[in-house]
Amino acid sequence: MTIIIDPQSSGISGNMFIGALVDLGANKEDIKRITEKVAENFGGVNTEITKVNKAGIESSFCNIEILNKNHHNNHGISYKDLISNINKLNGFLDKEVLEKSKEVFKIIAKAESTVHGKSLDEIHFHEVGAADAVADVIGTIYGFYQLELNKENVIGLPISVGGGRVETAHGIVSIPAPATVEILKGLNFQGGPVSSELATPTGCALYKVLCDEYLEYMPNIKIEKVGYGAGSKDFKHPNVLRILKGKNSKEKGEIKVLETNVDHLSGEELGYLYDKLLDAGARDVIMIPIFMKKNRPGQLIQVISHEENIENLLKIMFKETGTLGIRISPKLHRGIASREFIKLSIEIDGKKYEITFKIGYYDGEIISKRAEFEDTKRIAIETGLTLGEIRELSNIEIRKYLKNKNKL
Repeated sequence: MTIIIDPQSSGISGNMFIGALVDLGANKEDIKRITEKVAENFGGVNTEITKVNKAGIESSFCNIEILNKNHHNNHGISYKDLISNINKLNGFLDKEVLEKSKEVFKIIAKAESTVHGKSLDEIHFHEVGAADAVADVIGTIYGFYQLELNKENVIGLPISVGGGRVETAHGIVSIPAPATVEILKGLNFQGGPVSSELATPTGCALYKVLCDEYLEYMPNIKIEKVGYGAGSKDFKHPNVLRILKGKNSKEKGEIKVLETNVDHLSGEELGYLYDKLLDAGARDVIMIPIFMKKNRPGQLIQVISHEENIENLLKIMFKETGTLGIRISPKLHRGIASREFIKLSIEIDGKKYEITFKIGYYDGEIISKRAEFEDTKRIAIETGLTLGEIRELSNIEIRKYLKNKNKL
């Protein structure tokens, strides 16, 4: 099953999340009870979830009214006190719901600390106040787990953040607000379609925690159910957050091909790699003899796989072959390993010879550490030793270097 969070029309907020989840089937009486209970230590809220029509779209609107707006005075509540109070709910809610909720607040707090140049202990929440923020976040996480959406693949589409300027506790700022931008770093989002704030820090942090992946467009999916969560503002277009539930209708025959060229693996190593890739879910593994640069014989390794196994197969190919680039088709993009060049010396008959090594990294691990062929060839010619003997001496030197650097 696939879940799609679609904030392309009118952005995202905590109460829109709750409305969409209720529309999708979460029990609104349970969420009312939960949100009002968890907000008691923060001044309290009254939660009402009703059906509304937003520019022609029938949706669920979650209105969370703060009962005591002066509970934490004008300074807001500190991040430390916020988490301490949430911890008191242990036993009332599942641990996983509380941990996910704290994860959301940590994202918001980190964004605020970065923007204002303060530590987490110094952060006080203003825009994400106390009672309503706790109700929004925990209510959303509770509804998400009640529907067991945590067991599904959750895809996030780009967020519409709105535009213009907004008044905050720190003055008038451009939309999206600085904390919102910080939370959305690395993710696609878009301005408009109105001059108003559409994406709140709370909504964006929930989106970041709950999504497993992010796509630019709607994937190929067979929709079974749709939930609409209404925002409080009224626009000419539907001010709703949409959550869709369905089955990925991608044909099982659709595959991708990973391929790379290698010229340094023995027959035994290629055979080992072949078996390992098949065991890891490859649909097929093909090895084609080729000639590479400087007429060196090598192998074109092609791995056929379904989408869900791509990342694991990439990791195996990088780690076992030490290759620095793997082509992925049909999209024709590449998985790239980082590389580092270092110069070391090997000593032969009392004379030192400089040799360059290329070290490849993928996912934080060293996947290759090979001497450059031209250097080994030059030293072999000068010393009369074989290429194999030069490679052996080189390997000893690079292992010694990496051990001293604590990289092995």
